[in-house]
Amino acid sequence: MLDLPNVPELDKARLIGGCIRLPLNVDHTRLRAEIAQLPGSLWGSKGGRVGVHNQAEAIFLRGYAPAEGERPIEERPVLARLPEVRRLITQVISAEPMRCLLARLAPGGRVPVHIDGAKYFSKTLRLHFPIETNASVAMWCSGLSYRMRVGEAWALNNSAVHGVYNADPVNPRTHLICDFLPSTSLLQLLADGEPALGVANPELEAYLLGRADAGA
Repeated sequence: MLDLPNVPELDKARLIGGCIRLPLNVDHTRLRAEIAQLPGSLWGSKGGRVGVHNQAEAIFLRGYAPAEGERPIEERPVLARLPEVRRLITQVISAEPMRCLLARLAPGGRVPVHIDGAKYFSKTLRLHFPIETNASVAMWCSGLSYRMRVGEAWALNNSAVHGVYNADPVNPRTHLICDFLPSTSLLQLLADGEPALGVANPELEAYLLGRADAGA
């Protein structure tokens, strides 16, 4: 199993709960323009991800997909094409970045509910930066639904049960996702964030859980 030896595990239920919106404004316009210039040939695969991520494309910017085994967590060449992304994850967030990727969920696509169970995930903090999204996208975590908008930064407790549904029939949902080691600054962002933004959504929950009575 993936691990970070000598790094302590985090109580993410206490630190995050489900999802927290961080008090951070992200330059979405620059990020989106930069990412839009990536060659189309970089997309079209799952980037080594497996299982519940079958409906999502991915480009790893740092490190590799966990399914690819114990490989170095280092910058990939594509990150050199994305200076604003690199500034965000290495300077704006004052914490050591670990695995980072761009993840694009197809129109009508879903990531079924799951838990990221390897010890690596219990020792890192996962942040989401929406690049393109719409009102029909919902992140579900710990029993509540969250809407993440462009220009925002969110912490997700990926050690809890979570999933995603993009109900839009036309537009994809693209997020920059990055794991960080905890730092004093990042923990303060969590403490200053907004945790109470989730709402109950029984239809979404039923759909992501694959129940026969799902109406979403």
